[in-house]
Amino acid sequence: MKAHFQRMAAYNRWANARLYDAAGRLSPAALSETRSGFFPSILKTLNHILVADTVWMGRLEGTGHPGVTALDQVLHADFPPLKAARTAMDERIIAFVDELAPARVQEDLVYRTMGGEPARTPLEQVLAHVFNHQTHHRGQAHAMLSSTEIAPPPLDLIYFLRDHPEMAGRR
Repeated sequence: MKAHFQRMAAYNRWANARLYDAAGRLSPAALSETRSGFFPSILKTLNHILVADTVWMGRLEGTGHPGVTALDQVLHADFPPLKAARTAMDERIIAFVDELAPARVQEDLVYRTMGGEPARTPLEQVLAHVFNHQTHHRGQAHAMLSSTEIAPPPLDLIYFLRDHPEMAGRR
């Protein structure tokens, strides 16, 4: 499982970089423009992904998530600091997975929900959720980008694997 999560962390960084490069060509007004989606703008959707990753990484690392109070919180209203924070978070996720002891993948993560309720989830399912959650909302941002003059880039996992055959997991 660790190799799978390393692959997903690398894919995640690749897909985020491609999406942010495209979104970065939009004006601040276009990034903030109300669009159809759970979080009603590209900027808010990208912030939500970062918020969720901040919460989950704080739980995984045992550091908590100071300053994060809501899942719709806008951590960065301007795109350049949001992009820098995304890049740093992707590196943080990769480092966490790289340093993860294989036995720990089989353990449970004990944490509190955003509402303060105690929770326990197998760590491998938490990691699967983190990557799936990013894909889900990155897809929403990708769809929003489709309604602009900027063509959204292909983000499919298969394209990543073709670009990075060393990550394909062949034995």
